[in-house]
Amino acid sequence: MLNPAFISYLLAIISTCAVLYFHLVPAVFAGLAVYVLTLKLARHLPRNMNRFAHKFALAVVVMCVIFCLTSTGAVIWSYISSHLGISALLATILDTMERLHRTLPASVAEVVPTTIDDLHQQLIALFGDHVQKISVVGMEGVKFFVHIILGMVVGGMAAVHHFNEHDKLPPFVSSMRLRLRHLAIAFDKVVFAQVKISGLNASLTALYLLVVLPILGFKLPMATILVLLTFVVGMLPVVGNLISNTVIVLISLGVSLGVGIASLIFLVLIHKAEYFMNARIVGHEVQATAWELLSAMLLLEAVFGIAGLVAAPVVYAWLKSEVKEQGFI
Repeated sequence: MLNPAFISYLLAIISTCAVLYFHLVPAVFAGLAVYVLTLKLARHLPRNMNRFAHKFALAVVVMCVIFCLTSTGAVIWSYISSHLGISALLATILDTMERLHRTLPASVAEVVPTTIDDLHQQLIALFGDHVQKISVVGMEGVKFFVHIILGMVVGGMAAVHHFNEHDKLPPFVSSMRLRLRHLAIAFDKVVFAQVKISGLNASLTALYLLVVLPILGFKLPMATILVLLTFVVGMLPVVGNLISNTVIVLISLGVSLGVGIASLIFLVLIHKAEYFMNARIVGHEVQATAWELLSAMLLLEAVFGIAGLVAAPVVYAWLKSEVKEQGFI
C-alpha cells in the first residue's frame, strides 16, 4: 500500500507542473493571497464564538479580503490611468516621436506618427489587419480575469475549510493540508520580500531620475510619476520592470539620444541586478543562499518561461521547507 505522504508529494509535484504549464500562476497566487490574508485576520476573531457564528464570521472575512484585493487592484489601475495623467504621458510619447521624426532617415520617419490623428489612423489600420488576433487577446484577458476571481474564491473556500474541526483527519487529508500549509508559508515570505524588491527598484530609479539626471543638467518629464509607476508595477515580478523600463527609455529619448541611451544602460543594469537582489532578499526570508534561488529561477525560466521565473522563488521556498520537514537538511 502506498504511503499517503508519498501520494501527497506526488500530487503536489504534478499540480505544480500543471499550474506552470497551463499558465495558471496568477490564479494560484490570487488564491494564496486570499488564503494567507484570511488566516491572518481570522486569528483575531473571538475564541468564544459558537460554530455557526465562527463560520459566518469567516465568510465575512473572506468576502472582505476578496473585495479589498479587487478594489485595491481597481483603484491602483484607475489611479495610474487617470490621476497620474495618461493623457500627459501620451502627449510626451508623441512629442518624443516628433523629435525622432526630425532626426531619423526619411524612409523611417514616414512611418513614425507625429500627431494624435496619425497615431489614431495607424492604430485603426493595425486593428483592421489584426482584428482576429485582437479578439483573441480580448478573450485571453477575460479568461485571465475569470481565473483570478476563481482563484480567489477557491483560496477563500480553502481558508474556511482550514478551520473546520475534525476529531481525527485521515492520513492522506492530513498530508495534503500539511503541503498546503508549507506552500502558504513560503508564499507569505516571498510576497513580503517582493515588496522590498519593488521598493528597492523604485528607490534606485528615483535616485537616477530625480538626483543623477538633474545633477547632469537633464530634467526628465513626469519623473515623479515614473518612480510611482515603477513601484506599483514592480509588484509584478519581471514583467512589471519591463513595462516601467520601456516607458522611461521612451520618455528619455524625448530629452536627447544620449539620455535615452544612458537610461537604457542604467535600467538594463538594474534589470540584470534584479536577479541578484531577488535572490538575496528572498533568500533571507526563506533561509536560502543566492546561488540556490538563482539556479531555481534559471531552471524554471528555461522550462516554463516567464511563468516559471515568477513562480521560482515560491516553488523553491516550498521545496526547501518540505525537505527540512523530512530532516534531510
